[in-house]
Amino acid sequence: MSRHLLAIGGVLAALAAVLIRMVAGPSGLGWYLAAWALFACAVWLARRIPGHRLGAPVVAGGIVLAATGLAAPPSTSTDSFRYAWDGRVQAAGLSPYDHPPSAPELAALRDGWLFPAGCAARHPLPDGGCTRINRPTEPTIYPPVAQGYFLLVHWLSPEGARHKALQLGGWVMAVLALVALYRVAGARRAAYWAWCPAVPVEAVNNAHVDMLGVLLVVLAFCAVRAGHARGALLGAAVAAKLLPATALPGALSGVLANRGGWRRAAVTVAPAALVVALSYLPYVLASGGSVVGYLPGYLEEERYDGGGDRYAVLRLVLPDPWAPYAAIASLGLVALLVLRHGDPDRPWQGALLVSGSLLLLFTPGYSWYALLVVALVAMDGRWEWLGTALAGAVAYTAGPGSLFYAAAAVAVLIGWAARARHRAVRPPAPASRED
Repeated sequence: MSRHLLAIGGVLAALAAVLIRMVAGPSGLGWYLAAWALFACAVWLARRIPGHRLGAPVVAGGIVLAATGLAAPPSTSTDSFRYAWDGRVQAAGLSPYDHPPSAPELAALRDGWLFPAGCAARHPLPDGGCTRINRPTEPTIYPPVAQGYFLLVHWLSPEGARHKALQLGGWVMAVLALVALYRVAGARRAAYWAWCPAVPVEAVNNAHVDMLGVLLVVLAFCAVRAGHARGALLGAAVAAKLLPATALPGALSGVLANRGGWRRAAVTVAPAALVVALSYLPYVLASGGSVVGYLPGYLEEERYDGGGDRYAVLRLVLPDPWAPYAAIASLGLVALLVLRHGDPDRPWQGALLVSGSLLLLFTPGYSWYALLVVALVAMDGRWEWLGTALAGAVAYTAGPGSLFYAAAAVAVLIGWAARARHRAVRPPAPASRED
């Protein structure tokens, strides 16, 4: 048994080394694939060890692996620079939705970090300068709870902290999510989160605010029971990064199966809607309709109208013009199935089905969108959905990830068929904590 633990320790050490290399220098697709291969190897070795002996390598290993993201500045994304800017604008008493970073009205807030003198590999400004902030002529896209987080980080950051404060915030949230997952799902499943390469790279090194939404969803499903508190946490998650809205059908699993379902739905949906509305209220009063931000422009830019690399899996079997409509209809059908047949005692199952299906149907080119799926996999145990996270990483790192998304879809279908066959020959055991 100790031999297997030593083997896991060796694999995790190698994974940490690869992750440090990924964030510290130019990292191509090969490094990503190597990290995911080591992750898969560690998870496979863990199958040979009883859950009660996995606690230390999962928790300690997860904390250390997440910390590798702190080893260097953001490596593959500039989104955190916008976070820092939005926090600074709010600290000055201004709404981040009113003006883009390039606006002359905000020139007094510029400094040498976000607006360096040299313009190599920077984003140009209309006045001839440059900035580290992407899309500097566009207003912010981030919802109000995310904005509150940016302001909080700004207030807590010592002078000169720059990117480190947001990275540290990402690390703290990743560790909190790990602890919650470990306590509820057990060590074996928590390993899917603790050792996944997406966590140190996207949640910590690139400091994506998606981690805030993921943590709120995890707390909603792990730390509280169904009811007002869960709805409020899910509403806060949606107001942090919109994408966690895909977890709402899971929270409403089975509501269409009985007469009392609508009452249970109201207990969840009403607090969620109230939190979203209240979080937007001060910004609406300050900025009016500008709180929509760059969202419409982003959807157009990312070609969700049917162009580019979106809907890659559907476009393998359908004419291109049909793909957007098929994706929307398919996602609606999946959500309806969860509302009708989902297990209310395991809401994360439905949330995983809807969240993962969204990635497979819309095939986004951003790897951090899959952080929510990784956390839900850790809760539910259906590891085949992790292929969506790898496909997103390939799409972001090396261009079109059509084949990887298609392979991820096939893996999900195979996993579904295998589990359906297993249920047919063996009655399901009572749900229990895996350790």
